[in-house]
Amino acid sequence: MQAAPVRATAIPSFATALRAVESLLMSGGQRTARRNAWTSVLEDRRRARDRVEAQRVLDQTPSAPPLSVPSLPTRP
Repeated sequence: MQAAPVRATAIPSFATALRAVESLLMSGGQRTARRNAWTSVLEDRRRARDRVEAQRVLDQTPSAPPLSVPSLPTRP
């Protein structure tokens, strides 16, 4: 009795299958636009995290005393 043949190719992941369907349904320009939009979303999220972190650091930093400004002499 022989063993069943072994598949030489891996089963594609869900993301790979989704990209394949996407390539069938969308033209190249639409795919590029969608990917650019998603890249922008990720970049906006990264900048938002950076802003939150910067604000946290600023909030933890003790504030400096206000600078005294010398008054100008008054004219008689």
